[in-house]
Amino acid sequence: MSSVLVVGYDPQALPGVDAEVVRATLAEEVRRFGELGIEVAVTLVVFDESAEPAIVASLAERPWDVVVVGGGIRKTEQLLPLFERIVNLIRRHAPGAAIAFNTNAGDSVEAAQRWLQ
Repeated sequence: MSSVLVVGYDPQALPGVDAEVVRATLAEEVRRFGELGIEVAVTLVVFDESAEPAIVASLAERPWDVVVVGGGIRKTEQLLPLFERIVNLIRRHAPGAAIAFNTNAGDSVEAAQRWLQ
């Protein structure tokens, strides 16, 4: 069975974002992964000292086939240092995983599938 880790920014920490809508969308993505027989975990972080240990712990849970990095991290200019850190943590702690990027919380399945096929 394929496995995917989705790393995203905690929507409650993004100004102007409806956190409940984002969380509902993520829950729908988890359901869609399950329907496809893909094991998935979601790790949401904020840009502080807790981000790196949380990501490393998630990466160490198992061998991941794909790690999807969310658009909230990648598209937010102030989060560029966090984005760089995440990519390097993936390289270091999950070297066998493909790295994929979603455009929003609702297309994580498609992002992962690009690398699972």
